[in-house]
Amino acid sequence: MSNEDFALHGNTALVTGGGRGIGLNIARALAEHGAEVVIGEIDEENGKLAAEQVGGEFVHLDVTDSSRVAEVVRDVVDERGSLDVSVHNAGMVRNENAEDTTDESWRDVLRLNLDGVFYCCREVGKAMLDQGRGSIVNIASMSGMVSNHPQAQVSYNTSKAGVITMTKSLAGEWADRGVRVNAISPGYIGTDLLQGVQRTQPEWYSSWLEQTPMGRVGKPSELGPLAVYLASNASSFMTGSNVVIDGGFTSW
Repeated sequence: MSNEDFALHGNTALVTGGGRGIGLNIARALAEHGAEVVIGEIDEENGKLAAEQVGGEFVHLDVTDSSRVAEVVRDVVDERGSLDVSVHNAGMVRNENAEDTTDESWRDVLRLNLDGVFYCCREVGKAMLDQGRGSIVNIASMSGMVSNHPQAQVSYNTSKAGVITMTKSLAGEWADRGVRVNAISPGYIGTDLLQGVQRTQPEWYSSWLEQTPMGRVGKPSELGPLAVYLASNASSFMTGSNVVIDGGFTSW
């Protein structure tokens, strides 16, 4: 295997939720390996700043709006000729006891984390199937495999479990038509959101470190190389996989 296997020159990559944190770091890594990156982001300010940082393009995208998802994918293909890589990162978490979770709150999380990922996979999948090639990377979570402690977050955990199974289902459907679908399941990553929890809920943060064999949270930049691997020809025989990067959290 050579460095050329990881090269993404001539590839167009869409990254949803690419305005900050994990999404931004993945977008940056893809761009550094030659991809032309499109940042799909609902937050216009962060989205435009991210696009400037990675030398890419910003498009306003609410992934819960299926018609808008279809429009963005169609525009990208029309303007650039293809859509070769798509990373679906947009998501949210709400920490609330199950018995106190309202219908509206439950649907908010599932609508973004699960419906939004499916809408993106469906529309991107159509374009990639027409091309006969493409790589989809869904950002799931170790929370799709374990029940986090001490915080309650049943809606988030459920949504991410759904993303993992969705990934496997789509991979099986599309493998013989040239489209690969894989997932990344991060553990606790030091994004702005997690740093906020460290300040407001220090007991949670301490508990997370105690439960992580490596004794630290991950860096957002540590996810970029994995996304590049899954996007590139280096992982050409890999589909339907869920790659966990959690400092060993799920090993205990």
